Amino acid sequence: MDNVNLTDHFLIAMPALEDPYFANALVYICEHNENGALGIIVNRPLDMNLAGLFEKIEIKLEAESLAGLPVYFGGPVQLDRGFVLHRPVGHWQSTLAVNSEVGLTSSRDVLAAVGKDGQPSEILVSLGYAGWDAGQLEDEIAQNSWLTVAAPAAILFDLPPEERLAAAMQKLGISFSQLSDVAGHA
Repeated sequence: MDNVNLTDHFLIAMPALEDPYFANALVYICEHNENGALGIIVNRPLDMNLAGLFEKIEIKLEAESLAGLPVYFGGPVQLDRGFVLHRPVGHWQSTLAVNSEVGLTSSRDVLAAVGKDGQPSEILVSLGYAGWDAGQLEDEIAQNSWLTVAAPAAILFDLPPEERLAAAMQKLGISFSQLSDVAGHA
Protein backbone atom coordinates (compact mmCIF):
# COMPACT_ATOMS: atom_id res chain seq x y z
CA MET A 1 0.00 0.00 0.00
CA ASP A 2 3.02 2.29 -0.25
CA ASN A 3 2.55 5.50 -2.25
CA VAL A 4 -1.19 5.00 -2.71
CA ASN A 5 -3.11 8.27 -2.90
CA LEU A 6 -6.81 7.86 -2.18
CA THR A 7 -7.69 11.55 -2.52
CA ASP A 8 -11.03 11.85 -4.39
CA HIS A 9 -11.98 8.24 -3.57
CA PHE A 10 -14.68 6.71 -1.43
CA LEU A 11 -13.98 4.41 1.47
CA ILE A 12 -16.70 1.82 1.95
CA ALA A 13 -16.79 0.36 5.45
CA MET A 14 -16.68 -3.43 5.46
CA PRO A 15 -19.24 -5.27 7.63
CA ALA A 16 -16.51 -6.41 10.05
CA LEU A 17 -15.64 -2.79 10.90
CA GLU A 18 -17.22 -2.56 14.34
CA ASP A 19 -16.39 1.07 15.12
CA PRO A 20 -19.86 2.66 15.59
CA TYR A 21 -18.69 5.87 13.94
CA PHE A 22 -17.93 4.03 10.71
CA ALA A 23 -20.35 1.08 10.52
CA ASN A 24 -22.06 1.26 7.09
CA ALA A 25 -20.22 4.52 6.36
CA LEU A 26 -19.31 5.97 3.01
CA VAL A 27 -16.34 8.30 3.47
CA TYR A 28 -15.17 10.75 0.81
CA ILE A 29 -11.39 11.21 1.08
CA CYS A 30 -10.52 14.88 0.61
CA GLU A 31 -6.80 14.58 1.24
CA HIS A 32 -4.40 11.64 1.49
CA ASN A 33 -0.65 12.00 1.64
CA GLU A 34 2.39 10.85 3.62
CA ASN A 35 1.07 12.70 6.70
CA GLY A 36 -2.27 10.86 6.81
CA ALA A 37 -5.78 11.27 5.44
CA LEU A 38 -8.84 13.45 5.93
CA GLY A 39 -12.35 12.51 4.85
CA ILE A 40 -16.02 13.33 5.33
CA ILE A 41 -18.73 10.73 5.99
CA VAL A 42 -21.29 11.53 3.29
CA ASN A 43 -24.19 9.22 4.13
CA ARG A 44 -25.02 10.17 7.75
CA PRO A 45 -27.44 13.11 7.89
CA LEU A 46 -27.97 14.57 11.35
CA ASP A 47 -31.31 15.68 12.73
CA MET A 48 -30.54 19.22 11.54
CA ASN A 49 -30.96 21.05 8.26
CA LEU A 50 -29.17 24.09 6.83
CA ALA A 51 -31.88 26.44 8.08
CA GLY A 52 -31.28 25.23 11.65
CA LEU A 53 -27.49 25.42 11.31
CA PHE A 54 -27.57 28.91 9.83
CA GLU A 55 -29.83 30.05 12.66
CA LYS A 56 -27.35 28.65 15.23
CA ILE A 57 -24.35 30.35 13.63
CA GLU A 58 -26.31 33.56 13.03
CA ILE A 59 -26.03 33.74 9.25
CA LYS A 60 -29.15 34.68 7.32
CA LEU A 61 -30.13 32.01 4.79
CA GLU A 62 -31.82 33.84 1.93
CA ALA A 63 -31.62 30.87 -0.45
CA GLU A 64 -34.79 29.11 0.68
CA SER A 65 -34.21 26.28 -1.80
CA LEU A 66 -31.24 25.17 0.33
CA ALA A 67 -32.95 25.48 3.74
CA GLY A 68 -34.05 21.84 3.88
CA LEU A 69 -30.68 20.33 2.96
CA PRO A 70 -29.40 18.06 5.73
CA VAL A 71 -26.31 18.68 7.80
CA TYR A 72 -24.13 15.57 8.06
CA PHE A 73 -22.11 13.82 10.74
CA GLY A 74 -18.78 14.11 8.94
CA GLY A 75 -16.76 12.11 11.43
CA PRO A 76 -15.67 11.99 15.05
CA VAL A 77 -12.95 14.67 14.86
CA GLN A 78 -13.78 18.33 15.67
CA LEU A 79 -17.54 17.83 15.95
CA ASP A 80 -17.95 21.52 16.79
CA ARG A 81 -16.48 22.60 13.46
CA GLY A 82 -18.23 22.81 10.10
CA PHE A 83 -16.87 21.57 6.80
CA VAL A 84 -18.43 22.26 3.41
CA LEU A 85 -17.88 19.99 0.42
CA HIS A 86 -18.85 21.99 -2.63
CA ARG A 87 -18.81 22.17 -6.41
CA PRO A 88 -17.30 24.26 -7.98
CA VAL A 89 -14.08 24.71 -5.99
CA GLY A 90 -14.36 28.53 -5.87
CA HIS A 91 -12.14 30.92 -3.93
CA TRP A 92 -12.65 30.91 -0.17
CA GLN A 93 -10.38 31.71 2.76
CA SER A 94 -9.69 28.10 3.71
CA THR A 95 -10.35 25.74 0.82
CA LEU A 96 -8.68 22.48 0.00
CA ALA A 97 -9.11 21.70 -3.70
CA VAL A 98 -9.87 17.97 -3.76
CA ASN A 99 -9.85 17.95 -7.56
CA SER A 100 -10.63 20.46 -10.33
CA GLU A 101 -14.38 20.31 -9.49
CA VAL A 102 -14.73 19.72 -5.74
CA GLY A 103 -13.45 21.70 -2.77
CA LEU A 104 -13.59 21.32 1.00
CA THR A 105 -13.88 24.59 2.88
CA SER A 106 -13.75 25.11 6.62
CA SER A 107 -13.97 28.91 6.70
CA ARG A 108 -17.17 30.78 7.46
CA ASP A 109 -17.06 32.85 4.23
CA VAL A 110 -18.40 29.96 2.13
CA LEU A 111 -21.45 29.70 4.41
CA ALA A 112 -21.97 33.46 4.19
CA ALA A 113 -21.97 33.20 0.39
CA VAL A 114 -24.40 30.28 0.49
CA GLY A 115 -26.65 32.29 2.80
CA LYS A 116 -26.55 35.47 0.74
CA ASP A 117 -26.31 34.23 -2.86
CA GLY A 118 -27.14 30.52 -2.66
CA GLN A 119 -23.72 29.81 -4.18
CA PRO A 120 -22.16 27.38 -4.36
CA SER A 121 -25.48 25.57 -4.60
CA GLU A 122 -23.98 22.08 -4.79
CA ILE A 123 -22.94 21.63 -1.18
CA LEU A 124 -22.70 19.04 1.53
CA VAL A 125 -22.26 20.55 5.00
CA SER A 126 -20.89 18.40 7.80
CA LEU A 127 -20.00 18.76 11.44
CA GLY A 128 -16.72 16.99 12.12
CA TYR A 129 -14.47 14.94 9.90
CA ALA A 130 -12.69 11.59 9.82
CA GLY A 131 -8.92 11.64 10.14
CA TRP A 132 -6.10 9.11 9.98
CA ASP A 133 -2.48 9.50 11.02
CA ALA A 134 0.37 8.62 8.66
CA GLY A 135 0.04 4.97 7.61
CA GLN A 136 -3.11 4.36 9.67
CA LEU A 137 -5.54 4.26 6.73
CA GLU A 138 -3.21 2.00 4.76
CA ASP A 139 -3.08 -0.39 7.75
CA GLU A 140 -6.88 -0.41 8.04
CA ILE A 141 -7.22 -1.18 4.33
CA ALA A 142 -4.67 -4.00 4.66
CA GLN A 143 -6.81 -5.39 7.52
CA ASN A 144 -9.86 -5.46 5.19
CA SER A 145 -11.69 -2.68 7.04
CA TRP A 146 -12.36 -0.65 3.88
CA LEU A 147 -13.01 -1.03 0.17
CA THR A 148 -11.94 1.86 -2.04
CA VAL A 149 -13.35 3.20 -5.28
CA ALA A 150 -12.95 6.39 -7.32
CA ALA A 151 -15.60 8.93 -6.30
CA PRO A 152 -17.66 10.59 -9.01
CA ALA A 153 -18.97 14.00 -7.88
CA ALA A 154 -22.44 12.96 -9.08
CA ILE A 155 -22.73 10.50 -6.18
CA LEU A 156 -21.94 13.31 -3.73
CA PHE A 157 -24.15 16.00 -5.16
CA ASP A 158 -26.87 14.33 -7.24
CA LEU A 159 -28.01 11.47 -4.99
CA PRO A 160 -29.82 11.51 -1.64
CA PRO A 161 -27.69 10.25 1.28
CA GLU A 162 -29.44 6.90 1.55
CA GLU A 163 -28.51 6.02 -2.06
CA ARG A 164 -24.82 7.01 -1.96
CA LEU A 165 -23.38 3.85 -0.40
CA ALA A 166 -25.17 1.56 -2.85
CA ALA A 167 -24.11 3.75 -5.79
CA ALA A 168 -20.46 3.66 -4.70
CA MET A 169 -20.62 -0.13 -4.31
CA GLN A 170 -22.22 -0.43 -7.73
CA LYS A 171 -19.07 1.22 -9.15
CA LEU A 172 -17.25 -1.87 -7.85
CA GLY A 173 -19.90 -4.18 -9.30
CA ILE A 174 -21.08 -5.48 -5.92
CA SER A 175 -23.88 -4.95 -3.44
CA PHE A 176 -23.65 -4.75 0.34
CA SER A 177 -25.35 -8.14 0.70
CA GLN A 178 -22.40 -9.76 -1.11
CA LEU A 179 -19.90 -8.59 1.52
CA SER A 180 -18.78 -10.93 4.27
CA ASP A 181 -17.88 -9.88 7.78
CA VAL A 182 -15.11 -12.49 7.75
CA ALA A 183 -11.74 -11.26 6.47
CA GLY A 184 -9.66 -13.51 4.29
CA HIS A 185 -6.20 -13.34 2.77
CA ALA A 186 -4.99 -15.20 -0.28
